[in-house]
Amino acid sequence: MTQQTTQTDTSKMTRRNFLQLGAGALGLLALLEMGGASLAFLAPRKIEGEFGGVVKAGDVDSFPAGSVTEFPDGRFFLIRADDGGFLTVYRRCTHLGCSVSWEADKNQFVCPCHASQFDFYGSVENPPAPRALDTFAIEIEDGQVVVDTAKPQTRDEFEANQLVYT
Repeated sequence: MTQQTTQTDTSKMTRRNFLQLGAGALGLLALLEMGGASLAFLAPRKIEGEFGGVVKAGDVDSFPAGSVTEFPDGRFFLIRADDGGFLTVYRRCTHLGCSVSWEADKNQFVCPCHASQFDFYGSVENPPAPRALDTFAIEIEDGQVVVDTAKPQTRDEFEANQLVYT
């Protein structure tokens, strides 16, 4: 007499298992897309000519000695010292981060939030700002002033070696 064994074949996929697997795969795909979109949204912009990237300020000769020129898209001021040296200062106050403005008639930078004042080179003249305005790296390339706004450089006060010459 032959014995017949009945085995349940578990290798077959049922409709329910197929739908569960499909729904899980679609859910995982949607989660990955949302995560990727969130990371792209939070990543800083690095557009040439704007803050966070490299800004070509202009020809060296277009900035007269003793001048301050604002670059709103770059969020900095370009200072041309009387002796021809260049310095960039971040327009962000070191106290609470308000945007400072240049007041040419007073020859100083002024923070509108708490009245901090900074001299021509960005050193603190009137607290509560704890230190001088931050700077950005400058290079002179083929007669052009190029400013890298990717990383602000902190400093306590102005020193002559911070000026960049042609």
